Amino acid sequence: MQLIRDIYAARRNEKRPVISFEFFPPKTAEGDRNLLEKTIPALMRTRPDYCSVTYGAGGSTRDKTLAIVDAIQRQHHLTAVAHLTCVNSTREQVGALLDQIQALGVRNLLALRGDPPGGGEFVQTPGGFAFASQLVEFIRQKGDFSIGVAGFPEGHIACKDGKEADWGHLKTKIEAGADFVLTQLFFDNADFYRFRDHMTRRLGVTVPIVPGIVSILSASQIKKFTAMCGARIPRPLEQRLDELGDDEAVADFGIEYATRQCADLLENGAPGIHFYTLNKARATTEVLRNLRLA
Repeated sequence: MQLIRDIYAARRNEKRPVISFEFFPPKTAEGDRNLLEKTIPALMRTRPDYCSVTYGAGGSTRDKTLAIVDAIQRQHHLTAVAHLTCVNSTREQVGALLDQIQALGVRNLLALRGDPPGGGEFVQTPGGFAFASQLVEFIRQKGDFSIGVAGFPEGHIACKDGKEADWGHLKTKIEAGADFVLTQLFFDNADFYRFRDHMTRRLGVTVPIVPGIVSILSASQIKKFTAMCGARIPRPLEQRLDELGDDEAVADFGIEYATRQCADLLENGAPGIHFYTLNKARATTEVLRNLRLA
């Protein structure tokens, strides 16, 4: 499988955006079947460049994450990125996991500090990592992986020193060996442009900074998501969601809104779009068709 950094380099030379998707490990066997037998095959028709699979709080889905990544690469021949966190793991445990990951032929990782199970504040595991930058450095020493990290256009919800301090932490992760950045979801492109310009112009970052976009499926769902992750729903968008009310109408509007977001981002130099699919195919497929990228 290709390294993600090589995918971005190749598409940049071809002047084509990189299209990628994110999935999460389902909680049921039926969810597993739907993801692997329905959602992913449907999305494969859009010819994506790669996908990523999340890692549950506290490493709760570690084995399932790797099983899904392995299945995607073997069954669908799509390059997949496995998420990896610092939570509840010593250096020795992460080292053993990296050996397992390499044995599966997985070459791409998203290195995250991660969320503790049940919420609350992050606590370093004795013998483990305090920061994602330490995890990145450790992975870099273990093998030839392509390593991605998370970026937060509005600042990380847990960073009390403000978003520019958080962006400085991202620079540290890149200096430790990360070679691409996937951002948290956002709904105001101006937030992304301020973030990107700060990283590139003020901090000298040159790796791809990729906007993460979600097509809204439900007003209540997106309000819950944004409350948990600290992303902002602009007031005009929130008012429109409240006016629509019905989930079907909201989902149709979500496709329209995400299409406009993505078109503007690509016109203004984004190297690609990373879609938070919520394990659904329709909305992302429609957005890509609207953009004439499917």
